[in-house]
Amino acid sequence: MPIRVPKELPAIKVLEKEKIFVMDEDRAMHQDIRPLEILILNLMPKKDETEVQLLRLLSNTPLQINVEFLHMSSHETKNTSSEHLNRFYHQFKEIRNEFYDGLIITGAPIEQIPFEQVDYWNELQEIFEWSKSHVFSTFHICWGAQAGLYYHHKIDKYLLNQKLTGIFEHDVLNHTWSILKGFDDIFYAPHSRYTGIKRSDVDRIEELEILVESREAGIFLIGNKNNRAFYATGHLEYDRETLEQEFKRDQQKGLSPSLPKNYFPNDNLADQPKLRWHMAASLLFSNWLNYAVYQNTPYDLTELLEEKNRK
Repeated sequence: MPIRVPKELPAIKVLEKEKIFVMDEDRAMHQDIRPLEILILNLMPKKDETEVQLLRLLSNTPLQINVEFLHMSSHETKNTSSEHLNRFYHQFKEIRNEFYDGLIITGAPIEQIPFEQVDYWNELQEIFEWSKSHVFSTFHICWGAQAGLYYHHKIDKYLLNQKLTGIFEHDVLNHTWSILKGFDDIFYAPHSRYTGIKRSDVDRIEELEILVESREAGIFLIGNKNNRAFYATGHLEYDRETLEQEFKRDQQKGLSPSLPKNYFPNDNLADQPKLRWHMAASLLFSNWLNYAVYQNTPYDLTELLEEKNRK
């Protein structure tokens, strides 16, 4: 799939080495089609790494996609340069009158902080509310999923006894959902979090359904029955080395982290972790783009606002 991004975005060089077709703005202007408009709200500290991970996953369909990035203006980013943000990212005030086929909201390493104490919570609530009338389908990841469930459905997170980290086996509970087309009964996915969601809290919401669950890691994927919102509590977008990097980062902070489960062969840090989740990651995101977004989104996105006004 041709992903259309700014020509100078550093992630392009990484993706091109992987033979992923990235289309710059100049070439895309010569294709007479309406591409999907996808917005990524990147809440992760190392934004360049997350850019590569998500753009890689969005590359697995024949659809042309315009990708834009959003960051929180009410939060000071310490791990990404202001030059990078100013050049490649929007602030919410700049795009609040725009419409998008899809929105991806990433995780953030702040699960232990109550939502209302997050410094950008007010701004994020604005974005959640705006998305109801300006975005067709939203994919929430990890803390982004917990925040979305809290805002839209009053489902709160709860603190785990210790950090959940590792690669876990997951069971597909309902194959009839289009976002799970082509999935085997069981697949693997990474988790990295201190908090969880209770099944009983999700089950009481009529419009939500738990689609994928793990015996060890709990709920993984929740879908809104109108295909307009999905909530993934894990990190299928993670690279092979991401959990290792997080483990070593926590060691350097003196946190005495537990070794990620089912990750290092024989729990030996000297052995390279096996990559067992990228096929599922590619399939999940391509299914979301194709079935939840492309086949259902209106050609004229302003109809989203008209739809909300009619309700």
